[in-house]
Amino acid sequence: MVTQQHVETRVEAIVRKIRARGQRLTPQRLTVLRALVSSPHHPSADHIYREVAPTFPMMSPATVYKTIEVLKDLGEILELEFRDSANRYDANIPQPHPHVICTQCGRIQDLEVGDMDGLIATVAARTGYYRVRPRLDFYGLCPSCQSAREAHAHASGQPGQ
Repeated sequence: MVTQQHVETRVEAIVRKIRARGQRLTPQRLTVLRALVSSPHHPSADHIYREVAPTFPMMSPATVYKTIEVLKDLGEILELEFRDSANRYDANIPQPHPHVICTQCGRIQDLEVGDMDGLIATVAARTGYYRVRPRLDFYGLCPSCQSAREAHAHASGQPGQ
């Protein structure tokens, strides 16, 4: 759960890094940053744009993408790339970590699984690869989609699948 305290602490830390690099912190960029950090989900750039556009109607989607690039360069956002849909972003846990993804609605949920650093080191040692970055995703139907599927099956007289 993303608390207001977490959002403020995280935004302040990122703002310090942006300023330390001598980069501009416009009101639009700050609004995009807040939207990313306050999201309990893993929003796409388009989702963020639609969320902040009412506050800054003259802002373009390019502002969102440029802000995301700045945050990626700072190591303050994790980009999840998908072949068949828009990339999604995590500004709350910016280091690689596992996710579970709903194959129906696209919901993404963070997972905590043991020692990722140890796993990365083991993979690097066993393979000889350098700068190993993990991407560990699990796919299935989320509880909401399961319930909807079961309700639809019940209503149509078909057995649940």
